[in-house]
Amino acid sequence: MAFKRTMTYEEALEKLEALCDAAERCESELREKLYRWGINSRDTERLLDDLHARHLYDDQRFANAYVHDKLQFSRWGRRKIVVGLIQKRIDESIRREALDTIDESEYAAIAHALLKSKARQIKEGNTYEGRTKLYRFGLMRGFESDVVAAAIRGGNLFEHD
Repeated sequence: MAFKRTMTYEEALEKLEALCDAAERCESELREKLYRWGINSRDTERLLDDLHARHLYDDQRFANAYVHDKLQFSRWGRRKIVVGLIQKRIDESIRREALDTIDESEYAAIAHALLKSKARQIKEGNTYEGRTKLYRFGLMRGFESDVVAAAIRGGNLFEHD
């Protein structure tokens, strides 16, 4: 049976620096990495303090980037984004502040474009069943019911370009 060598403080620091340079990270992601690497709690705290002091990670910066990316690229609604931030153990005040950066007209436009795209795939078309499927799809993507209903009421989702 092979004995697994534990990572030194310096090796862990080097790996964490590389991770933080590659993408925005939050504290919980870094803690998880350190736990998996078998780093003790005293060194974990020292490593995180060092990285935070050098501004290599920041939960507010992470939350802002997360909200932006999930809205723009994944086309998630607020509810789904909030769940993702909760899973990342982001504090409520930080979550609220990051969500406040969402522009309402842009948010509605993204929801409308997403629903219009999905409407093309719904065989039932502009019927009660078709609109219900579209409504449920919008909710599953994390958009609030009033945003989805407004987009559907606004019409022309089932009209093809």
